[in-house]
Amino acid sequence: MREEILELLENDSDLSSKEIATMLDIPANKVKMEINKLEEENVIVKYHTLIDWDKTDKEIVTAFIDVKVTPERDLGFDAVAKRIYKFSEVKSVYLMSGGYDLSVKIEGRTMKEVALFVAEKLATIEPIESTTTHFMLKTYKKDGIIFKGDQKAAERLVVSP
Repeated sequence: MREEILELLENDSDLSSKEIATMLDIPANKVKMEINKLEEENVIVKYHTLIDWDKTDKEIVTAFIDVKVTPERDLGFDAVAKRIYKFSEVKSVYLMSGGYDLSVKIEGRTMKEVALFVAEKLATIEPIESTTTHFMLKTYKKDGIIFKGDQKAAERLVVSP
């Protein structure tokens, strides 16, 4: 029951306990108690709204930064990750496998603002060896949801020789 409730809420955090109870064929008070317990245990960390910012007037520049780090003795990557995620520009930090150690998602108002953050704040942190910045240009799909783009572009015929 627990995982089923979590999956339903992950797909639609706006569902009520009553709606979930109906979908799972269990009493609503049992669902409500389980959700409260999940919130208390910090399994449910926060409820989230997915917004297509491209359809608003708000200008947001998003960048993903690959970061190579020299891990600190006895602390590994945790200490540097903590220093990074404290910056207000930072939206997410992930420990990664592969060619780099951390993946950092940041947001700013302009590309220059993001570039200055990387050059003046991020890259100057002592254990950081190098960074590679990737600017996000367009969102096609996020959190399992396909964003509808320009309908005219989607309707164009494919030209073949």
